[in-house]
Amino acid sequence: MGLLSLAIWMPIVVGLLLLALGREGQARSVRWIALIGSIASFLVTLPLYASFQLGTSAMQFVEKSSWIERFNMNYHLGVDGISLWFVLLTAFINVVVIIASWESITTRVNQYMASFMILSGLMIGVFAALDGMLFYVFFEATLIPMYLIIGIWGGPNKIYAAFKFFLYTLLGSLLLLVALIFLYNKSGGSFDILAWHKLPLGSTAQTLLFFAFLAAFAVKVPMWPVHTWLPDVHVEAPTGGSAVLAAIMLKLGAYGFLRFSMPIAPDASHEWAWLMIALSLIAVIYVGLVALVQRDMKKLVAYSSVAHMGFVTLGFFLFSDLGVSGGIVQMIAHGFVSAAMFLCIGVLYDRVHSREIASYGGVVNTMPKFAAFALLFAMANCGLPATAGFVGEWMVILAAVKFNFWVGAAAATALISGAAYTLWMYKRVYLGPVLNENVKTMADINSREFLMLALLGIAVLYMGIYPKPFTDVMNTSVADLLKHVALSKLN
Repeated sequence: MGLLSLAIWMPIVVGLLLLALGREGQARSVRWIALIGSIASFLVTLPLYASFQLGTSAMQFVEKSSWIERFNMNYHLGVDGISLWFVLLTAFINVVVIIASWESITTRVNQYMASFMILSGLMIGVFAALDGMLFYVFFEATLIPMYLIIGIWGGPNKIYAAFKFFLYTLLGSLLLLVALIFLYNKSGGSFDILAWHKLPLGSTAQTLLFFAFLAAFAVKVPMWPVHTWLPDVHVEAPTGGSAVLAAIMLKLGAYGFLRFSMPIAPDASHEWAWLMIALSLIAVIYVGLVALVQRDMKKLVAYSSVAHMGFVTLGFFLFSDLGVSGGIVQMIAHGFVSAAMFLCIGVLYDRVHSREIASYGGVVNTMPKFAAFALLFAMANCGLPATAGFVGEWMVILAAVKFNFWVGAAAATALISGAAYTLWMYKRVYLGPVLNENVKTMADINSREFLMLALLGIAVLYMGIYPKPFTDVMNTSVADLLKHVALSKLN
């Protein structure tokens, strides 16, 4: 068993073990097993980075064995510079979420922790799969634990939110399955994704495939106008569920564009790039304005996620090294920052049991340490230089200006709206006099919460100050992808 298989199956096995520990009285043991299992699963991914060879776009740490021989399906895994960081990010965020959920979850603790462990393994499987059907199985299987997390431990309207999440994402994915079967037949009975990249497809076939992929991946990102499920789900999901959903699950759709849409249907990707750019700009500008009027902190950050992911899809469909690399960097940065924003809201909710901005005011007076962390993450959400939030947005805006000045100018307005809604929320929640009796009795963060926020704070600052390790890994793979797309267009 290779490193990738360990990264996928170790958290899943730990999750199944936790399910076997079914008695409520074992909650303390369950938490420790989940924490140790998540840390071990993260440590397994570190050699992937340490041993990763720069300067090549070839898949590394490849594992391949027969899965279902009759249909030529293989258990085929591998990572390149595009997917490596998402494997590490998924395992890292899982550790943070287990720490975050230590005290807030008191019922069915074993099932809750098991859901996150299994979900982590499945999401790593999506990023590592090189077989089309294996990708689809992992891609769809991630819905099940997240559906349970929302539906069991969510808020008052959890059943509605869970169904909306499941139906939106499942319906979009059905067209993806049709596309995979078409490619299987077209390639002479192969589910090898890398072989699909070399298929000579006509313009009609490419266009149909492009929109089939779009239906699946746009919902997952989510792009405007199929983003409406996200705010409802975030509001109802428990804090850990919101953090994983924003930090990792939204990235599955964006990753799909890089692994499927652009290399398999390159001509259609160029032809419909104007549509993707238009939808991305609407997400960046319009959804950013929608975030301004939100009264619920979780809804505000949810709409903020849609706007930030708009930068990702914008960068991809500019077809430049700077744009695609910027989009990937933005995905990683958004993973750190959005998880931190939702976990900060969770810290407040654990104390006051309200997500309404009006329920707070002057939190800095009673929770100064926490307010300092919240300020760092708010600044990163705004795209302040020297934080992770700045690097990807700056690269995408620069690429957009090179592509078309007005596209770049429109994208840059997100920096203004992002600062407006984030800082206005910070002002009303944290600054000024104490306006609420509940705030007067709030205790500052404990050592567990400090550790959780410090881990994310270090990641946000490190990536903002020194992004070179992140970009070095992806540069060759991005250049090779764009070369493939450009050659197909010429042919």
